[in-house]
Amino acid sequence: MIACAADRAACAEILRRSGSSFTLPIRLLPAAKRQGTTALYAFCRRADDIVDDAPNPCTAAVDLDAFSHELRSALDGESVSDPVLRAIADTARRFGIPPGHLFDVLDGVRMDLVHDGFDTFEQLEDYCRRVASAVGIAAIHIWGFRTSDALPAAHACGLAFQLTNILRDVSEDRERGRLYLARQDLAMCGCTPEDVAQRRLTPATARLVSLYHARAEASFRQAARLDRMLSTDGRLVFRAMFAAYRTLFTSVRRAGDRILEQRVRPRRARLVAATLAGVVLGPRP
Repeated sequence: MIACAADRAACAEILRRSGSSFTLPIRLLPAAKRQGTTALYAFCRRADDIVDDAPNPCTAAVDLDAFSHELRSALDGESVSDPVLRAIADTARRFGIPPGHLFDVLDGVRMDLVHDGFDTFEQLEDYCRRVASAVGIAAIHIWGFRTSDALPAAHACGLAFQLTNILRDVSEDRERGRLYLARQDLAMCGCTPEDVAQRRLTPATARLVSLYHARAEASFRQAARLDRMLSTDGRLVFRAMFAAYRTLFTSVRRAGDRILEQRVRPRRARLVAATLAGVVLGPRP
């Protein structure tokens, strides 16, 4: 299935309306890769919106199943009505994206419909692999990579980015009745889900947050290796995204366990400056 100009325009409009921090980095790509990356973003955004906009989990599950079925049809070359699915199917064909990564994204979104937390960090990492690493691996197929070692580095990048999101959003997720930090980790650090829910800042919550800081730091170090494995085009956009998230993580880390009280929001000017510096200087692990 070949995407037309209208399909690509629909994806670009989704990216524009989102206000995503990825908008500027994507502009660094040449036209074909920019269009492919925009289609990937629009696909992920559409999947998220199916869950976020549904009146209840049952409706979301039905809509997500229909979206998944239509994705399969589009990838098989059949005619579908959704311009985003036409665009992502064309992108997968052009750049050799293994379809499994796209379905992993949908599986990850589906996990949020029945979210009951995670018992272990391994379970949390599997969730991150689906909602974040799968996107990163699909993206580097569009950008171009030189060695298969790029795949585990892309997974580390997805894990670093998603752990940053989880830490940043602890307070907001709490309001939705969600907690992504693994229960085993809470117990190991001597705190409970109620400590997080009640915003109790104690030595135990400080230990918990520090544990996740260390895991994210390790993932950022592994992800930085991706820089030398990508094409020149891909390296530029990766550097911009890496720098933006590294800056966000630095703000989260400085806040310590105060992230239980409020969402950390670094100033936009600081993010833009760090992103531009990252493009020029490369990733700072």
